[in-house]
Amino acid sequence: MPIRKAVIPAAGFGTRFLPVSKAVPKVLLPVVDRPVIQYAVEELARAGIDRICIVVSHGQGAIAEHFSPAPELEAALEAAGKLEALASVRAPTELADIYYITQHRPLGLGHAVACARNFVGNEPFAVILPDELFDPGNRFLSEMVEVFDERQASVIAGMEVPHHHISRYGVIDAEDLSADPLRVRSLVEKPPADEAPSDLAIVGRYILDPEVMEILAKTEPGAIGEIQLTDALDVLARRGSLYAKRYDGRRWDVGNKQGFLKANFELAAERADLAEPVFGFPPSELS
Repeated sequence: MPIRKAVIPAAGFGTRFLPVSKAVPKVLLPVVDRPVIQYAVEELARAGIDRICIVVSHGQGAIAEHFSPAPELEAALEAAGKLEALASVRAPTELADIYYITQHRPLGLGHAVACARNFVGNEPFAVILPDELFDPGNRFLSEMVEVFDERQASVIAGMEVPHHHISRYGVIDAEDLSADPLRVRSLVEKPPADEAPSDLAIVGRYILDPEVMEILAKTEPGAIGEIQLTDALDVLARRGSLYAKRYDGRRWDVGNKQGFLKANFELAAERADLAEPVFGFPPSELS
């Protein structure tokens, strides 16, 4: 069955961006000239996934507004001959069919994904965490879909991180770390660095078999009262039905100020209309 559906969890409070995130959902904060969540929807569209459920919380109606037509604005832009601006306003509305489900309480990533159970039905689906911005234009998600098709098993994205940072992540324990893709034996959530089974961290891209919804329904909340997606995926791993695809491209954690600013600077530096006026040099790739 082709991957047609995706879930984007976007219900977080964005406390690291207060006070601006009090009124503006953090996923609508702009990286250069479009909001963080639009990059996620564009990435899904590039992979041919065009039915998307965004999991929101109360007070996040602006997300739906961004992906909806704006007839008065569009008419004004067209009348003024501002066709480039008009195209940019219409572009988000043409990416996919987007649905919304409210997560009434912040009970963890696993709970957010489980909120979309009726939307997913009995189909495999993708999950993208919009706070993790992958290099725009990459086709990595398509590569993950290919692994799912070949192995007929759920696939997660893994990325090598510095050893002293590994305790910040869920960590992959694989049978053979040189394999591609990797067969996952188990997942460990935020282990001490000296106990981590590898330096391969789980990063926010998943292609999941619908059976994960059954597992989430039986997953107990952890120590802080949240249902973790990692716990459900660990069940799949121990059944021998979870693989990892290694991601070696650029990635920014735009859920914190440092990563957000870095993404803005580096992507702006690659734009012909911004690099020289802002930075004083021609467009380039910053590492």
